[in-house]
Amino acid sequence: MSTLLSVDEATERILADFMRLPAERALLIESLGRVLAEDVRAETAIPPFANSSMDGYAVRAADIGGENTLLRVVLDIPAGSPPATRALDVGEAARIMTGAPIPPGADAVVPMEKTSQGWNAGENAPLADTVVVKGSVSVGDSVRAAGEDISAGEIALTAGTLIRPAEMGILSALGVALVPVVRRPRVVILSTGDELADAGDALEPGKIRDVNSYTLVGLVTTYGGIPIRLPIARDTVEDVRRRFSEALDAEPDIVLSSAGVSVGTFDVVKLVLSELGDVGFWRVNLRPGKPLAYGHLKGVPFFGLPGNPVSAMVTFDVFVRPALLKLSGRPDALPTVNAVTGEPMQSDGRRSYVRVILKREGDRLVATTTGTQSSGALMSMVRADGLMIIPETVTEIPVGTLFPVRLLRSLE
Repeated sequence: MSTLLSVDEATERILADFMRLPAERALLIESLGRVLAEDVRAETAIPPFANSSMDGYAVRAADIGGENTLLRVVLDIPAGSPPATRALDVGEAARIMTGAPIPPGADAVVPMEKTSQGWNAGENAPLADTVVVKGSVSVGDSVRAAGEDISAGEIALTAGTLIRPAEMGILSALGVALVPVVRRPRVVILSTGDELADAGDALEPGKIRDVNSYTLVGLVTTYGGIPIRLPIARDTVEDVRRRFSEALDAEPDIVLSSAGVSVGTFDVVKLVLSELGDVGFWRVNLRPGKPLAYGHLKGVPFFGLPGNPVSAMVTFDVFVRPALLKLSGRPDALPTVNAVTGEPMQSDGRRSYVRVILKREGDRLVATTTGTQSSGALMSMVRADGLMIIPETVTEIPVGTLFPVRLLRSLE
């Protein structure tokens, strides 16, 4: 029997073949979840001018004294108006709306509710000749200074930043309509087997649905790739050869196949792979998902995942996901927590990824299995909060044993 390859060694070999993809320009509205390919420097300050953070009255703080101060209203400054050319003089005020530029001479804003005009005296209300300011005012009150958020010339976002909604807002504020991002990996997905029927096909006796290609489409999309799903390849050399040719014609960064990689099983997939590239068939020391094919088809990285649905999903998570993230320039920050076993468990000595449900009990998380750990039980992945990682050589796990859990969804 050939020696099992460790998970870490297999991962190291795979990731050595991958490097970050080149940059491209994406529309800002389509940049969410992408990775910045270069630094973004602010050409102008944000905000570009001092402006009011409240609806109220722009004033000179030195003019305000005592409980009630009467000021003459000499300007009305709505949001979106150009900066005022007239400066405030002693004893003067300007009605101002949120976001409007602070007029020369003013150094504070008094909110409407702290004036005789009241909180609802907005820009549609008649402009009074005078206003009474109630209470004291300090320099800078309710004023957003120019460059308060970002200074002109400052690097606002660095290369490698994952673009979230907040980063989209910054890019918009900086006027970046076309964003320099790392190109998304193109991943061709192919299921093989005469026994497979597509989701919309009638299920004939002896047939099963093609599950893997759909779960793999979801996983590729989740981790920033562009999935390209091909029709099912039937178990003939001609059909498998045709589908793999179509896969390469799509100019992918990865070709991802499921089934036909079990050691000792005759499969036309292996014959076609040997024609197209250098693909090895590995036996990896993990459960579920021991059989794995990896190599290159005419220079394109190829993963052949097991046919059982859970095995395909776990081997994707362990081996394909890190490769996708490396291509995308995204950090491989695994969402992992520690949890104790809430029931006795057993393993066969391979590194095991046990599907578990997590419950918080006091200051700790307690993990119980989802039930059967069969590699064909897809509902166990639906029920699972995460995959508890049992190290190699561990076979008997008593209640209360602490292990890491790779989260599959948020616990909040």
